[in-house]
Amino acid sequence: MGPAGGFVDVEFVVEPNYDGWRLDRYLCHKIRRLSRAKVQRIIERSLVSDRPLKASTLVRPGLRFALRRRALDEPETPTELPEVFRDDWLLVLDKPAGLPIHPTARYHKGTLVTLVRERYGEDYAYPVHRLDRETSGLLVCGRTAAVCAEMMRTFMRSDVHKEYLALSEGWPERDRFEVDAPIAEGTELIRIAVRIDAEQGKPSLTRFEVLERFERDGERFSLLRAEPATGRQHQIRIHLKVAGFPIVGDKMYGPDEQYFDRFTRRELDEEAWRRLRLPRHALHAARIRFPHPETGAPMDLRAPLPPDLVAFRHGG
Repeated sequence: MGPAGGFVDVEFVVEPNYDGWRLDRYLCHKIRRLSRAKVQRIIERSLVSDRPLKASTLVRPGLRFALRRRALDEPETPTELPEVFRDDWLLVLDKPAGLPIHPTARYHKGTLVTLVRERYGEDYAYPVHRLDRETSGLLVCGRTAAVCAEMMRTFMRSDVHKEYLALSEGWPERDRFEVDAPIAEGTELIRIAVRIDAEQGKPSLTRFEVLERFERDGERFSLLRAEPATGRQHQIRIHLKVAGFPIVGDKMYGPDEQYFDRFTRRELDEEAWRRLRLPRHALHAARIRFPHPETGAPMDLRAPLPPDLVAFRHGG
C-alpha cells in the first residue's frame, strides 16, 4: 500500500499475540497517544483494507491494513539493529534509542518492525513486549505464532526477570532502595503519561541498586540498576521521579512536565535541552532472563550500556 497524492499509508500487519483483539483496541495499543474514540473515528475515515473492517472487528494474525494520513516529514531514526540471539524460535535484538517498535502517527517507515521485515523477511519475527522509543536495549521477538503466544503467557506469569540501567539525577543515600507506589494511567497534561495514585493505581514495585555515584560539571548523578517486580507502563521512570532521582533526559518525568508537549511540537528551546542534558532519557534494558519457549532451558541475555550513556557517565 503506497502513498496516494499528498498522503501516505501507514501499514499494519497483525502479530500473533494480538489474535482475537478488537481492531480499535489493537490500534490503541499500537498508537498510545490516541484515545479509543479518536481511533474509532480514524477507522471510519482513514482505514484502507482489501475488505471492510470496523472498530469491533476481531483481528487475526497476518491481517493487513493501513491508515491513510497526510504525508509529513518523518524524523530520521536509527537503522542499525544488533542481533543478540537467534534460533528457530526466538530473535532477540539490542534496540537502539530513538527507534520506535511499531508504526505510529509520526513514524511509518523508521520502525523496528519495518527493519525486521526488510532484513529478515515479511513474517520472520514479531516483538512480544514493548520498549519506549527512547529506551535502548533488549527486545524479544517470537519466530512463530505459537512462540509469541507462549512468550506472552511467560510474561503474564512473571517468569521473565528484567534488569535496566539508568542514569539519574542526584545521589541516593542508600546503596539499595525500593519504590512501592501504585501507578495509574493518564495525567492532566499528558494522556499517555502515568501518575502515582493510591486509590486508582495498580500495585507497582521497583527495586534499585546504586552502581556508581559520579559528578559532571559539578553536579551529582548516579548509575542505577533497576529491577521492576511488576511491569507497568513507564514504571521505572515514574518511580525514580517520586524517589527524587529523575532519569537524565526524561521529557515526561524530568525537570518540567511541559517539556514533552513542547518536544512533540518541536518547540524545546536551548534552556530546556540544557536542563535535560541528553537528547533521550537515559534508560537501557540491559538484561533479561526467561525459560526458552521450546526447551525450557534458562535464557540469560545481556546488552552493554550504549555509547551515548557511557559518554555521559565519563564526562564526554
